[in-house]
Amino acid sequence: MFNQLNPKGINIPDGFALTAEAYRIFRKENNIEEEIKELLNELERQDFNNLSIIGEQARNLIQKSEIPEEIIKQIKKAYARLCSNLNVEVLDVAVRSSATAEDLPTASFAGRMESFLNIRGEDQLIDAIKQCYVSLFTDRAIKYRHDMGFMEKDIAISVGVQQMVRSDKASSGVVFTIDPDTGFKNTIIINGIWGLGENIVQGRAIPDEWVVFKPMLKKEQFKPIIKKVCGKKEFTMVYAENPDLKSSENTILNLETKEEKQKEFCLNDSEVIKLAKWCLAIEEHYGKAMDIEWAKDGLNNNLYIVQARPETVHAKPKKQVHEIYWLAEKSKLLATGIALGDKIRSGRARILHSPKEGKQLKEGEILVTDMTNPDWDPILKKAAAIITNKGGRTSHAAIVARELGTLAIVGSGNATKVIETGDEITVSCADGTSGSIYEGLLKWTVEEQDFSKVKLPKTHAQLILSDPDRAFELSKYPNNGVGLLRLEFTISKNIKIHPLALCEPEKVTEKRLNNEIQKIIGDYKNGKEYFVEQLAEAVSTVAAAFYPRENS
Repeated sequence: MFNQLNPKGINIPDGFALTAEAYRIFRKENNIEEEIKELLNELERQDFNNLSIIGEQARNLIQKSEIPEEIIKQIKKAYARLCSNLNVEVLDVAVRSSATAEDLPTASFAGRMESFLNIRGEDQLIDAIKQCYVSLFTDRAIKYRHDMGFMEKDIAISVGVQQMVRSDKASSGVVFTIDPDTGFKNTIIINGIWGLGENIVQGRAIPDEWVVFKPMLKKEQFKPIIKKVCGKKEFTMVYAENPDLKSSENTILNLETKEEKQKEFCLNDSEVIKLAKWCLAIEEHYGKAMDIEWAKDGLNNNLYIVQARPETVHAKPKKQVHEIYWLAEKSKLLATGIALGDKIRSGRARILHSPKEGKQLKEGEILVTDMTNPDWDPILKKAAAIITNKGGRTSHAAIVARELGTLAIVGSGNATKVIETGDEITVSCADGTSGSIYEGLLKWTVEEQDFSKVKLPKTHAQLILSDPDRAFELSKYPNNGVGLLRLEFTISKNIKIHPLALCEPEKVTEKRLNNEIQKIIGDYKNGKEYFVEQLAEAVSTVAAAFYPRENS
């Protein structure tokens, strides 16, 4: 990207890469190739009972080995050249792992290997590179290689060293050039938080989100942002002030975000549009939907693209038969969050606070936890559904749930408080982008639709639509556009307040209702502005979903 897209005006931080061949030389020089092979052959591949033992032994083997002097010499030479290019004596860099089977269109390896941020000086850099080698044998990385059928392959690891963007003083995030839930191709989904981006990936913070309509990006007379949501952004990751210069550990801190910053978007509209244009150009360059990481430097206020890889879920072949889930009954609503998938599942809940408790999860139980990270990966496959308190659509839990085809609700806020282990619950993601968790084992039905055999009649078959949140999904149904958008349902679901209560707030005399209304309106100037903005976003979403088909 640096060589081919930087000249086109897309800011990419400079850097260098330590090749996979360097790792192979490291392995050969330390004479550990056969030992690693024998260790992995001992892995029990049914229940993975010895996974943690095998992983620990493999990591210890790497940790005790030394990076050959010739490779260290080349690392120092490349680092000195990078410092010289940027006219600094000692440069802060990010050190990123990249396995040879990573970032394929069908396998992301997302978060399985380690990355190290705010690495400063030669000693920290060399230590971070070695820790990248070690991370090739984390329990989660070994398990993922098995699940993806790569165990028999000679997996090596390259290490990318990149100028560190000072997003700790600004913001960072993730972009998908396709809707990651429905596969709708005409949108770019941008997520962002304050500080370094790890809090998005690990699901510690609920990010801001913007939905940008691709066809309008090149038409300057139209506003391409069709929807934006201000996330809580609970934590801000920043540089540690005085890290140990000989170790790659403890170089960053994670702080609680001040309340006023939580209510402020981490990018303005013009920055969102610039970022979306860059990401569209990257998608066109590679010829496929992309999963991209961005960062804003708080010192120079410039945006940068720091990583791009193929999107993995919708790159896989899709079945022709579409399953439509319908919840036949409802009960007490326990919690809501962001829906991943469009199915329904029920079962007993299992509250887990750490991946170390993973053995408690029984096959078919519903996992409920605060948040997940890659250490949870060997456990998630057993869950009938996944529920987290924290995280957004681009968090670790969301990405893994899509890859596994597992139902999930992320960002529920309080699921671990309102649900207890052993509770019988039903998880429904059948109602668009919002997922619901109900008390009890509810009944549901599944209807199969084979769209490949459906032929439209000569007369225009237009949809009656009541829920804009399902517009991207429903646009894939055979149709000639939207004939009727039921605004009363849009108001009740998306706006949630009667228009008269927004236009004439003085007539709402009950204090409790007033407080609820103010909580929903948030930082909008008044109820009228909130109503107009929310209604415009709802209509824009529907129009974008069915573009360029006729919408009556």
